[in-house]
Amino acid sequence: MAPRIQSRSVSNLLPYLTSSSSSTSSSIPSLCSSSQSSRHFSVTATQQTKLRRQMFEWLATQGAGLKHHTPGETNYLRLADGTQSNRPFPNNSHFISEPVLSEELRNEVYVRVKEQNKSPRAVSVELGIDMNRIAAVVRLVELERRQREKGNPLALPYARAVHEMIPTTPLAQAGERQIYHEPINDLPVHPATGAQIFYPVPESRPFTRVDAGRVFSGAPMLEKKVGDKITHPSDLAEDVIQKPSSIEWVGKGDKARQVLQPADVRIPHPQLVQLARDRAAFPEERRTVAQRHAERLERQEKAEKERAARTADRRKRSTETIKPPDSRFAFRIQDAVFTEQTVGKDGRAPWAPGRRYGVPRNDRTRGTVKIPTRVNV
Repeated sequence: MAPRIQSRSVSNLLPYLTSSSSSTSSSIPSLCSSSQSSRHFSVTATQQTKLRRQMFEWLATQGAGLKHHTPGETNYLRLADGTQSNRPFPNNSHFISEPVLSEELRNEVYVRVKEQNKSPRAVSVELGIDMNRIAAVVRLVELERRQREKGNPLALPYARAVHEMIPTTPLAQAGERQIYHEPINDLPVHPATGAQIFYPVPESRPFTRVDAGRVFSGAPMLEKKVGDKITHPSDLAEDVIQKPSSIEWVGKGDKARQVLQPADVRIPHPQLVQLARDRAAFPEERRTVAQRHAERLERQEKAEKERAARTADRRKRSTETIKPPDSRFAFRIQDAVFTEQTVGKDGRAPWAPGRRYGVPRNDRTRGTVKIPTRVNV
């Protein structure tokens, strides 16, 4: 649709619209008068609704204090009593703003792991940080130090701004108790526990979490003499930590799976269960409880180090490293053993060597029968 002609533009064209015909001259005044009498589009104020008016009133009064935040404090909406919480949206009680590690606590994690040679498991218990986050912090701080050594700039202003606007977990001072950053013993739901099983059990027979795990795994019931030795499900944690291969397997072939262990064994820090039991058994002997806990951690770390050393030695013995002269690269050659355990029954197991290059099938070979010859019922 063509734009409308404004009155100002029509009046500017009048001196050029001259003609000797009376019809033309008589039409010009009528055009001019009609254009001058027509009014322009006027802009009227938008009608304010009640909610819109209340919003601007709040922005001018209470909301004005949220334009600038106080460093070190959150800038969230306050509750009715004037206090702040970790919920930025008061009407959404399910959304919680989780804190992040402070700069001092992050550096302390790196110092304890890299410089003091503490295990991530022990640091996780001391500072209340998940082991996966501890590993991520160590890698991040190591990367930052490399960037500083190379002279590359870091996004420090952005990090400071984030730490000033959201809650952080500070590092405890000397003599204070460290605030736990997050739960460290959370256990994900095992897919085997999703099934609903009706398993009748006699009232005279004790049924523990160990038995429930065997039911979910489809394993037979433990023998009575073996079950009588287990006074608490956490008793299995020590054996599993020292020897992970002690976990029983059920099924055959590709469907073989390990028996589901109780939650006391599968949690990231099973030694904390034993620590709580020792505190309940010896409430007045703190030194004895601490000593037993330290010995338990030492045995666990020793078993993990020995297991890692055996794995590295086995990999080193099966791998031959060749570095040609005047070359920047070293080639690691590992012997491939083609057995049913290494390549599977059909040679196409996911862990088989050479799978990434593809294994040609014989379905296009001449004379190959491509139709089913029998039906398995």
